[in-house]
Amino acid sequence: MTATSSTTFHTMCPMNCHPTLCGMKAEVKEGKLAHIQGDEGNPDSQGFLCVRGRAAEEIIGNDQRLLYPLARDSRGSQDWRRVSWDDVLDRIANAMANAGGNRVGIWPGHGNGSNDYAVGVKSQLINRFAKMFGAQSWNPTMICWGLGGFGLGLTGVLETSTKEDMGENSDLIVMWAANISSQPNTARYLKAAKRRGAKVITIDVRETETAAQSDDVYLIKPASDPALALAMMHVIIGEGLHDEIFIANHTVGFDALINHVKQFPPSWAAPITGLSEDHILQLARTYAQTKPAMMVIGGSSLHKGPNSWLAARAVSCLPALTGNLGIPGGGIGPRHGSSGHGRSLGDISCTDLPPNGDHIPNQMSEIVEALRTGKIDVLLLPGSNMLSSYPDAHNLAAGLNNVDLVISTDLFLSETARRAADIILPSTSWLEELGCKATNTHLYLMDKVLDAPAETKSFVDVLKALADRLGLEKFYPWLTHEACINAIIDHPFTDHATVAKLRKGGGRAALQTSHVAYPTHAYHTPSGKIEFYSNRAEQAGLPPLPEPANEIVRDFPLTLCQGRTITHFHSFYDQGQALPSLAEKNQGPQLWMSPVDADARKLGHGDAIQVFNGRGFFAATAYISDSMLAGTVWMRDGWAGLNRVTSGSPILPLEALTFFPFTVGQSNYGAQVEVVPVSP
Repeated sequence: MTATSSTTFHTMCPMNCHPTLCGMKAEVKEGKLAHIQGDEGNPDSQGFLCVRGRAAEEIIGNDQRLLYPLARDSRGSQDWRRVSWDDVLDRIANAMANAGGNRVGIWPGHGNGSNDYAVGVKSQLINRFAKMFGAQSWNPTMICWGLGGFGLGLTGVLETSTKEDMGENSDLIVMWAANISSQPNTARYLKAAKRRGAKVITIDVRETETAAQSDDVYLIKPASDPALALAMMHVIIGEGLHDEIFIANHTVGFDALINHVKQFPPSWAAPITGLSEDHILQLARTYAQTKPAMMVIGGSSLHKGPNSWLAARAVSCLPALTGNLGIPGGGIGPRHGSSGHGRSLGDISCTDLPPNGDHIPNQMSEIVEALRTGKIDVLLLPGSNMLSSYPDAHNLAAGLNNVDLVISTDLFLSETARRAADIILPSTSWLEELGCKATNTHLYLMDKVLDAPAETKSFVDVLKALADRLGLEKFYPWLTHEACINAIIDHPFTDHATVAKLRKGGGRAALQTSHVAYPTHAYHTPSGKIEFYSNRAEQAGLPPLPEPANEIVRDFPLTLCQGRTITHFHSFYDQGQALPSLAEKNQGPQLWMSPVDADARKLGHGDAIQVFNGRGFFAATAYISDSMLAGTVWMRDGWAGLNRVTSGSPILPLEALTFFPFTVGQSNYGAQVEVVPVSP
């Protein structure tokens, strides 16, 4: 469309801070974006827009934006040449046809879904295309919350209560490795709860942005979360602080849990966690004796170490133990990958078609091995940056070198595009295509309000063009993209929303869901109850009861942890460096470390350093902070080079990957490292 006067459109932020996505107002004047601001009429965000959302304005008209299809003859060279869409699509389709379905892989990144998070139009179309062609298709959520979801799923608590319920009803909020920088809109509801008198507790490996909003902060050693949760269970059961009625009615395996946790007293957990016995006792009693209490469990930062699903498994037993499920203000609060009660949408992904005959499981280690052994000839990377996202980047890079044709689709160049791509396809932004997003309470229309610049295309149009060339006649049976979206959102859960109805209703509709998770106490397990003891886990060779994580092998002295800051998300927009306001605040990788560790290595704040272990090394600068425990270092995830030092070893057996409809095949991001100064 081309506007002749200033017009304001309601849309949503393109960052994926799910489930706290924020509303935007985009002012368009004479066909160009004039300004973006928070949408005060948005029922979820009410005008709030964080620094990441405000920076989205810098995507439009950015001189680093990819605008034309590009190709090069030699990887490593930056001698990119402009090519036509017809020529490049012909080349890709011919390569796919020659390779055959099972030797083609598609790994979409979070950036591909910037205008349909939680609705998943593009992800469903990618799965549909892959099923029809017989290609390998892997889910991006494995890089962040998949392992956490696995642990929660074994217990039976995949649903979350809303941020609104937390703000209005919780008397205690425990932010367990949950940083509001990942979902900044949650902070307003945290503050609202505090104004009512609610207490906020943070448990983490460093003092995060959330710690500043907390009454009590418990800094613990990396990977000790399950040990702390088990010690809390020991106290709660041993002192009779558990909810006997809830346990009798809604759980299985409590008798086994009683005997199990006897071996995990606070005296056992204290040296593992770094907390005193008194602090563990205080935490357990406060949680058990304050009701309703809500637990907000962290996403990627909590689940990137060895056996890291065990953290969510152990922590998720605490709400059930204290009867904090199915009540206002209780249970588990909003987190990445969460969904509200009764969530369901239409499915167009051709799930009825079986996987191809040489199926490569949705597990990072399996995918890297497939690349390394030459099982993939063509790899499509829509909105993804594998080299920044996957652990064990050295082996991944070697695997990518074995792929005949790598295609990157994005708004900006990325580490993977620069190092591994043969073809780059320029993508449309969130304002240049039609989309639809959902929070835990509302469905939102994201209308196209700008013409696509130059030769940029939506990846949906790329898939349609490839399907035409490959003879996949049934891939896209809809006459319009509106009709395609309607096939997903026209559902009882949305009160039968359609694109037309959303437009008529101001671009939004309330979902038919409860603010309180599990109001009917029907839980996501084979038994339909909370499972302290999981037969399903036992059958897969996993511990049936919550267990502490394996002791970290300390082949290097410092434990590297990862997380997020308010000024970044994943490796979007070339690590945020393409957007000036974010680049200003993230000028390079910083390694947070304690003064004790810095002094031992004669390091000063801002010094150039090298971080290394037996797998590799990367450069960074030292960020010395009292918020860090000695022996622990921390870095924002996704920085180029970081994953040269991470493990990549598999965490779950292949059988366990089928337990849930979401992907859980994350590999180990754990790393022990050493740090040395770099001479100027």
